Amino acid sequence: MKKVHIVPHMHWDREWYFTTEESRILLVNNMEEIMEMLETNPDYPYYVLDGQTAILEDYFAVKPENKERVKKLVQEGRLIIGPWYTQTDEMIVGGESIVRNLLYGMKDCEEFGVPMKIGYLPDSFGQSAQMPMILNGFDIKYSIFWRGTSERHGTDRTEFYWETDDGSKVLVQLFPLGYAIGKYLPEDEEALQNRIDKYFTVLDRGATTEHIILPNGHDQMPIQKNIFTIIEKLQKLYPEREFFLSKYENVFENLEAQKDLDTLKGEFLDGKYMRVHRSIYSTRMDIKAANTRIENKITNILEPLASIAYRLGFEYHHGLIELIWKEIMKNHAHDSIGCCCSDKVHREILNRFYLAEEKVDQLINFYKRKIVDSMDTTNEHDRITLFNLLPYERTEVVTTNVMTKLKSFKLVDHESNEIDFEIIESKITDPGLIDRQIVHYGNYDPFIEYTIQLKDKIPSMGYKTYFVEESDEVLKKITYFTNEIETDYYKITVNSNGTLKIFDKQHEQSFTNVLLLENGGDDGDEYDYSPLLNEELIYSDSVHAETNVQQNRYGATIDIKYTLAVPSNLEKRKEQIIDSAVEVHILVNVPNHKPRLDINFEVNNQAKDHRLRVLIPAGIASAFSVSDNQFGSIKRDVVDPAIHVWEKENWDERPDSIYPMLSYVGLTNDEFGVSVLTNSTREYEIVGDKFDTIAITLFRSVGFLGKEEMVRRPGRPSGIKLPTPDSQMIGKLSLEFAITTYNKEENVARIVKEYTTPIVAYNKIPFDAMKLNESEVKTPLEFSFFKERSQNVVLSTLKKAEKVDKFVIRFYNSSENEEYAFLQFNDEIQQVYTVNLNEKVKEEVLVNNQQVGINVRTNQVKSILF
Repeated sequence: MKKVHIVPHMHWDREWYFTTEESRILLVNNMEEIMEMLETNPDYPYYVLDGQTAILEDYFAVKPENKERVKKLVQEGRLIIGPWYTQTDEMIVGGESIVRNLLYGMKDCEEFGVPMKIGYLPDSFGQSAQMPMILNGFDIKYSIFWRGTSERHGTDRTEFYWETDDGSKVLVQLFPLGYAIGKYLPEDEEALQNRIDKYFTVLDRGATTEHIILPNGHDQMPIQKNIFTIIEKLQKLYPEREFFLSKYENVFENLEAQKDLDTLKGEFLDGKYMRVHRSIYSTRMDIKAANTRIENKITNILEPLASIAYRLGFEYHHGLIELIWKEIMKNHAHDSIGCCCSDKVHREILNRFYLAEEKVDQLINFYKRKIVDSMDTTNEHDRITLFNLLPYERTEVVTTNVMTKLKSFKLVDHESNEIDFEIIESKITDPGLIDRQIVHYGNYDPFIEYTIQLKDKIPSMGYKTYFVEESDEVLKKITYFTNEIETDYYKITVNSNGTLKIFDKQHEQSFTNVLLLENGGDDGDEYDYSPLLNEELIYSDSVHAETNVQQNRYGATIDIKYTLAVPSNLEKRKEQIIDSAVEVHILVNVPNHKPRLDINFEVNNQAKDHRLRVLIPAGIASAFSVSDNQFGSIKRDVVDPAIHVWEKENWDERPDSIYPMLSYVGLTNDEFGVSVLTNSTREYEIVGDKFDTIAITLFRSVGFLGKEEMVRRPGRPSGIKLPTPDSQMIGKLSLEFAITTYNKEENVARIVKEYTTPIVAYNKIPFDAMKLNESEVKTPLEFSFFKERSQNVVLSTLKKAEKVDKFVIRFYNSSENEEYAFLQFNDEIQQVYTVNLNEKVKEEVLVNNQQVGINVRTNQVKSILF
């Protein structure tokens, strides 16, 4: 007899076209009904609270007195909570963010009872290939999701194993028809049967056992109070089946007995049966870029810096850091970071990111200040300290600021070596902006803020300090204007249209028209890009650019400004009337000592309904691209083969080869590679007649949350047809990315890690508006925590452990070969352990003369506790 598990649940979008505050009002109402049903009806055994603890956080902000009621129901196993903090997106949210989402979600659960040990993501727009490994890192061996699968992955079944490159595996129960097929089940028998017949046809076809799931819930849906009447009706209509209230875990118990389940690998991004919105990665690029930037600041700067401070004797502010993570994870829910929301919700999302970034920046500054203020020295001069937060020495050119009243100065390290530097610019600064107490006592003498560049070797996972001492030498700005840049790696000229011509001296390769812009109409919505049929695209090849090129001994800057004329909206575009524009300002920094161009792209958009992309020609005809996902790399075909059959097979959306990346995308051949590294946009497509050009989306401009009958997505609208004028992206937008060339054997993941982990500086002067008492901790003038000696593993983060006074180092291997992570500590260390992502000890690691070595497989993440 077939057994139908009816699982009561609600899918809780904290925000979407409605705000968090609107949903919170409904939540307070719904929670009372849920608890009352569970408390008063023993025949109603379970209720699933959508796998996310943010629901409880929102609820207890209003009803803290109900914590004990919730705790009792959770401990009885009837109210099922966790394991996530929020229902995370998987495609454009970083690996550490997904780890912390589970870490803090499960921590929240501990106050009440045991979390649901299922990787429950019923509405994420696609599934990352690395999720089984992440879930296994939290001792989770089951997964439930909906979107992204089709038969071409290797099975037509709805139950299968899903495996990663490192051998991690989860047992999947797919929702082939979504999480809401059992919503608002009608009492009318004819209507009930008409609806359920359609579902059983699909559910039975995909099932590998006699057990199937009928999820009884929907978005913001209140509990179905007449569910027992519905079950009676179902039992009468389908006497050959058994219907009962259940929970998801019960289904997995039966699935585990199956011996012949298929095993699948890779990501799930097919829009055949359900939409995955394979261009949502560029909606509201201001929000997307903020997320990228803040994620990188937390994991690459804040947490390692806080760890160094903790090692030196200061407090590690777990509470503040958790507050920051939760602030951005509220934005990581699939609709929120997908930016398929109303304008007022996007304003709330942007404000959360603003607050989170302010918290990050201020906490970074606080830790730098505590370390530098506490240095054990009798030298009273002002000082600059440079922090290298990667686990190997770096010789870098650093651009930083010196605030002083000195008309001339020199930099001297703690061994009395004078350090050469160059003045880039200087400006007068009012002393009241530094500390109002200065002018309060009548001192109005201005400060001079110098921007300087210097080059030096900075210790691994540590810092180096320089004193600012008065000098008799006149400070001069040693920069000259030029038409052609030449560095150790490149010769670069700027074309009249603002594109670059680059000659790579190392590989003897020429690249022309680098940074050409491509503009086309976008008849889409917040979910998906949709092109205008038969449109002639607009390129920036005929613009006239104003350029300014300067070089010094450390590098060069290229300043490019121009106006790209475009139609003002779709109607004008169809009529080929050019009546609006995008103002473009590109600043390119080219260091002498490394093969990289750092690019800041600022656009001022005044047009609607269009997409702007920047083209980076690699000169490498390619069948696939290589980009990164969480803790690894992934190869993708430059043409999705389903593009030839999607209409015939009636796919829900056209499988254009528009893909997400987290920090890089590249093309390689047998000799060299070209990659774009990003600290902002995370969307790319490989284009060109030979598929030899990387197209990076700068922004999409659209005016509706959802639209119907689109070229790439026929049929009903996704979401609702709500006007969203803010998503037209009128105004300024600033994006950061870089271009690099490299030998084929080099590790792009390490190159991009350096790009997103710049050397950071702190300038100590005697004045600060926010006073601190002197610390009892004394810190050295130079410090190095540890060194990592392998060439291919990549540091993910260094942090203090959540529950013990130890450190966690997390690193991964995105290369094609197994690697050996080799760590050399500069302190006496005791036991070292490998730990799961949940920071639970797995096994002890041998320590030999402060050295530790661990094998790391391809696309594997490893954490050690010490």
